Amino acid sequence: MTLEIFAPRGEDRQRPHSQDELYIIASGQSDVVRDGERGHVRAGDALFVRAGTEHRFEGMSDNFVTWVVFWGPPGGEAPAPSPSVFAAIDA
Repeated sequence: MTLEIFAPRGEDRQRPHSQDELYIIASGQSDVVRDGERGHVRAGDALFVRAGTEHRFEGMSDNFVTWVVFWGPPGGEAPAPSPSVFAAIDA
């Protein structure tokens, strides 16, 4: 796991990362584009980005700062098993 502070100014030129990411917005606000969908984040929000997913912040306020936590294996964590898998194990 790695913890970093991310405070882009101007254009956010991120590329997809090899690990899953969790952004915790510390201050300010921004639009965010994740896997082609647009949203908005502000201080106190958290945003999950799966490994390998295109994402970037756009229209950031002057005081935009976010913590970013990278964790897990390259390629991201495996999806959680569905409840039907547990039902088959218990049977």
